[in-house]
Amino acid sequence: MPHDALFCPLRLGQLHLNNRIVMPPMTRSRASQPGDVANAMMATYYAQRAEAGLIVSEGTQIDPLGKGYAWTPGIHSAEQVAGWRLVTEAVHAKGGTIFAQLWHVGRVTHPDNIGGAQPISASAIPAAGVRVFVDNGSDAPGFVETTTPRAMSQQDIDAVVGQFRQAARNAMLAGFDGIELHAANGYLINQFLDSESNARTDGYGGSLANRLRFLREVTQAVSSEIGADRVGVRLAPLTTLNGTVDAKPQETYLAAARLLGDLDVTYLHIAEADWDDAPLMPEDFKQGLRAAFPNTLIYAGKYDGARARAALQAGWADMIGFGRPFVANPDLPNRLRHGYPWAPHDPATLFGGAEQGLTDYPLYQESREPQSA
Repeated sequence: MPHDALFCPLRLGQLHLNNRIVMPPMTRSRASQPGDVANAMMATYYAQRAEAGLIVSEGTQIDPLGKGYAWTPGIHSAEQVAGWRLVTEAVHAKGGTIFAQLWHVGRVTHPDNIGGAQPISASAIPAAGVRVFVDNGSDAPGFVETTTPRAMSQQDIDAVVGQFRQAARNAMLAGFDGIELHAANGYLINQFLDSESNARTDGYGGSLANRLRFLREVTQAVSSEIGADRVGVRLAPLTTLNGTVDAKPQETYLAAARLLGDLDVTYLHIAEADWDDAPLMPEDFKQGLRAAFPNTLIYAGKYDGARARAALQAGWADMIGFGRPFVANPDLPNRLRHGYPWAPHDPATLFGGAEQGLTDYPLYQESREPQSA
């Protein structure tokens, strides 16, 4: 396809990307135990998908208290940094670019995942009805409801900001090209940002400016450590995942976009609500984000090739993330380039397990008629 918008090169900070296709973060729960360590199997998985213009790793906890789900990887120990280096070296050997998504889940966890501790959050408000996957070492692994967190003190806040800073430093030691802050989908930064999960009465709650403060402090910390041109941020304006809801999402997230533009982060990654009856993100909202944020804008959420190209041509998106299609289609960029069909993924193998459903999906093979002699 001549002049295909998906395959135009892009400069991302100091990085040169070959195309506009993003493999966004997807939890796969296959870190080695004990220790939540990235491993050679994960390195193979990411390297198979290195033709994406940009890979963003699965959510990677910055501290043991920030772990939300069993078997997810961390980046706070020397062993974890070494494990991630296997991944980044494998991706770079295939010519790929990879950022580490850094997360702290806040209240979206259970004491079984965090050594028996009580979860922390912006406020002591539970994520009602939310269930997380646990493995406590004695019962069979399974899903349990989250518990009520405790509201973070100023000392807690300062500590977590420092953990994000250290995790960004660790990501560079592990060979990542940059980091993405997970400020979406109901996790800790999102819990401060959205009005219905933040009941604080100090400088981190109440007004919109106060609710943005934690996002600002974390972003400034990681940017001062590794450079804003290696920092992206993921937001989810209309999702209600994990119980976070904002009363005025357009006002809140346009303000967040302006803040992040002022901080000059290299990209803003918008996760659109993608369940069957999800609210659609209005075109004027997207154009407002385009006006508010001057750098690269990534959108993800049930995009196919046609929708992706239309978004790029409309100008409100610079890159498009394809989530679950990348699970079963390690060669997704090639399929997008040639219009080949996409293979379906096996839902039973999304979380946990080994190579099956992770590294064993085949490349597309064109059918060929037998040729006569």
